[in-house]
Amino acid sequence: MNQTTTETPPAGLSTFLGVFTPTILTILGAIMYLRFGWVVANGGILGAIAIVVIANLITAVTALSVSALSTNMRVGAGGAYYMISRSLGLEIGGAIGLPLFLSQAISLTLYCYGLAECIQMFWPEAPVSILAGVLVVLVSAVAARSTVFALKMQIPIMVFVGLSILSLLLGADWSGSPDPSLGTYQDAGFWGLFAVFFPAVTGILAGVSLSGDLADPERSLPRGTLFAVVAGAVIYLIIPVALGLSGDFDTLSKPLAWMDVAWVGVLIIPGLWGAVLSSAIGSILAAPRTLQAMADDKLVAAKLAELDARDGEPKRALWLSAAVAFAAVFLGDLNAVATTVSMFFLTTYGMINVVCALEGLVGDPSFRPRFQVNWILPFAGAVACLWVMMLIHPVAAGIAIFCEVLIWAWLSRRALQASWGDMRGGTLMSLAIWSLVQKRRQREHPRSWRPHILIFTSDVGRNMRMVDLTWAFSLRRGVVTVCSLVEGDLDEEEPLVQRAMEEESYLTHKGVTAFCEVHVVPDIEAGMVTVAQANGIAGLASNTVMLGFPDNDEFLVPVVRVMRRLDRLGKSLLLARLERRELPTERSISIWWAGRENNGDLMLLLAHLLRQNAGWRRSRLTLRSIVADPAEAEALHDEMKAMVEEIRIPAQVQVLPLTAGSSVGDIIQTYSRRDTLTMLGLGLPPAGEEREYVDRIQSLVGDLENVLLVRNSGPFKGKLI
Repeated sequence: MNQTTTETPPAGLSTFLGVFTPTILTILGAIMYLRFGWVVANGGILGAIAIVVIANLITAVTALSVSALSTNMRVGAGGAYYMISRSLGLEIGGAIGLPLFLSQAISLTLYCYGLAECIQMFWPEAPVSILAGVLVVLVSAVAARSTVFALKMQIPIMVFVGLSILSLLLGADWSGSPDPSLGTYQDAGFWGLFAVFFPAVTGILAGVSLSGDLADPERSLPRGTLFAVVAGAVIYLIIPVALGLSGDFDTLSKPLAWMDVAWVGVLIIPGLWGAVLSSAIGSILAAPRTLQAMADDKLVAAKLAELDARDGEPKRALWLSAAVAFAAVFLGDLNAVATTVSMFFLTTYGMINVVCALEGLVGDPSFRPRFQVNWILPFAGAVACLWVMMLIHPVAAGIAIFCEVLIWAWLSRRALQASWGDMRGGTLMSLAIWSLVQKRRQREHPRSWRPHILIFTSDVGRNMRMVDLTWAFSLRRGVVTVCSLVEGDLDEEEPLVQRAMEEESYLTHKGVTAFCEVHVVPDIEAGMVTVAQANGIAGLASNTVMLGFPDNDEFLVPVVRVMRRLDRLGKSLLLARLERRELPTERSISIWWAGRENNGDLMLLLAHLLRQNAGWRRSRLTLRSIVADPAEAEALHDEMKAMVEEIRIPAQVQVLPLTAGSSVGDIIQTYSRRDTLTMLGLGLPPAGEEREYVDRIQSLVGDLENVLLVRNSGPFKGKLI
């Protein structure tokens, strides 16, 4: 067989042959012949009509969603899979597409079994399994010859179906009245009858699956699908009246009740056989095209997307579909499989409605369908699909959803890359905006406060330890922004977007999720304040600024001036000196305590957040305080111990007296020399005394290697714990 990966032009199928015919014949299927009489017998004429109306409303909404989506994009091969993957991404598309392909392939087996059982009614000795296997091969061979040939075979089938319906209507007793035995729900309740009937109207995607073969999909898909849905609904509203006026409970409960009512009963048989056969043809035409579309997207082997050079058919995908269907013959009892297959189809219909609803709700500028549908309708359709799934078989519904979630998780880990944009960005943006608005409307409370940290750094790689510490404080829940400031003129600098993207990629490789920015400022000191003031959005503005401890003492003076301005902005400051490269296995954190109001609450909260990270969970936390009067030591110790128990942060307490001949700096350096991380509070010196304050900081810090200086300037000062 000659194969080519070059796409050939569509087969040029018309609306009637490519959409309407396969769709209406799938709708008017075996359930109409074999179960509709039983539904009328138990539910009566009015009950059956109510079931028809509810079922058709659900499928009509899905048809409207298909119409909207198909007039917003050129739907390629794969139909439903194509629509879902182009809107919700490859992962969700594949999670729906793979089960959909298997369902379409196994549906061929189910229909062939049904046709074999119909034949067995007239040939009791016929081996059903062998006959079903032969039918699978024959139907596949017909489809392999040509799609157009297979579809043209459905024209005489449609004639047989039409004649059988006409025979029923001509044989009905239109002048009669319903038998009193009807509508007694002897075998099943209303929703039980609904569950049996609903699969009869779920064939609306039969034409959509052939989208890649249509001459004009944008025109044919909505017209053909909607016409088929309307025609099917009209027929299904007439048939229960004809049956209900013409038979009693026992007559209509028989599988072939139509033959007792029809004008010429023998005309029912070719209609029944033709309906089952047409559904089988629709399945073997749809399955390989779903597989072909997934192969084009690299979800399955690329060879399955190859087209036959002579007729442009996906022959490899077709024969694989036929092999799956033939293998399913050996499963024997297909009842349980049939129910799960129906669930996969319903999840597909539900996801199409979800796509249409989200497209309308998000308001993506690229969503401009010629066929407009209010988002509320497809949303209701999606809910109805889930409801019907649970109504038909909760266990099978759960199995189907679980399988699709597993496939989605597997595909998500493959980090698939699509060459098109989808609606996920718009959906996330709408969700983010809604969340921000809701957050802004809520009153802020210390309990929900978390650090959103803005890091200023000149070199992300050189300051990676500071970034790691900040990321640890965020616990993957706070917003971390890494900002590089470039002193100079914006007109003279190279484009900065690329540098920010490179830094973000570098951090992602290091396991840190952060937003990276690069800003050109005329002056670093003023630039830090300006960027800090403008950083963030709505309720997610940065509330804390992280700076590295300058190597040169002279640069500490501008930092102190920046701290004063940040204080007026209500933004806290973290000043980090991180010189120890290798951290020990047994780690310890010390906080030099001067009270909750004097930065103690923020230091304790940061220490608690840090200890939630791997490597720090078993670290020892010690609160240390210095008193000038030894007589106050015991009372302060008891007070701090009670506070630790109250706030539920495990910590040791140590109160140290200031002895003669020693300074505060000496005590801090003596007791914190072996600590992995030391936290000290920062005061706010009067303007003009920055130099003196810097000297005091240096005397306290000394030569300690890992120090975090903390200034709490937030609105909840003293209340964070």
